Formats: sequence, C-alpha cells, structure tokens
Amino acid sequence: MDILFQLVTFLCLMLLGFVFGRRAERKHYAQIVQREAALRHILLISTKTPPPELTQAQLVMGNVVIASDYFKQFVAWLRSLFGGQLNSFESLLDRARREAILRMKENAQKQGANVICNVKFTTVSINKDASNSSTVEAMAFGTAGYLPPESVQ
Repeated sequence: MDILFQLVTFLCLMLLGFVFGRRAERKHYAQIVQREAALRHILLISTKTPPPELTQAQLVMGNVVIASDYFKQFVAWLRSLFGGQLNSFESLLDRARREAILRMKENAQKQGANVICNVKFTTVSINKDASNSSTVEAMAFGTAGYLPPESVQ
C-alpha cells in the first residue's frame, strides 16, 4: 500500500511537472521574444575598450535564477544514467541567459544608454538542499553608455 501511494505521488508529480512546466516555459519564451524585440535598439558590442564617443558610461547588470520542473529533472536523471546531451537543461540555460541579457538591457535603458560594451556572462548552479532540484543563476554585465546616432552603424 505504501509503495502504491509513492508510485501515485511520483506519477502525479511527473504529470504536473510536465503540464505546468511546459506551459510556464512556453509562456516565458513568448515574453522573452516580445521583450527582445522591444529592446533590439540597445546594441551589444563585443569590444573590451568602449568607443571614445561613448558618454555616460557605467556598469549595468542583469541576473536571474530559474528552476527546473520535476519532469525535466527526472528526464535529465534518466539521461545521465546512459550519458549524452541533456536537452532538458539546455532550454533552462537558454532561458536564463536570454533573461539575464534582457534585464541588463532594461537596466541600461533606464539609464539612457543605447549601447553595452564588453558583455560578460556567468552562470552558477544552485543546489543548496538535498532535494536534487536543478536551479541555475545567470548574470550578464557590461559597460553601458550612450553613442550618438552617427557613431552607430
């Protein structure tokens, strides 16, 4: 009887994780795409040294912590038994990185910037408890400032 209860609980968690996790991920991706389009005017430049025309330069950052749902954790655990690529966690990292960039761009926009130079990323896995939850923090940071329109090509 106890094993039956555990099995039913496990299956319910799997089903809830699959349904609601997938729904939340789709909704988050839709918001990301919409916000990326709205912030497309803020350029990311991969140069270490800001252009000399850059004014109002200051550090901007954006960070996010995203957790995986129960279903993805189970699928990743199964996949890790046999080895190979963990696709379920790749979308977790993709969402985290894109969200961190968007938050950094939003921070830059509040400061009147139209460009961010020398963008860097950092990601950290956060597993403080023994629940084997998969949580990732992503941070994006760079030097934001304003470039006159004639300098932006």
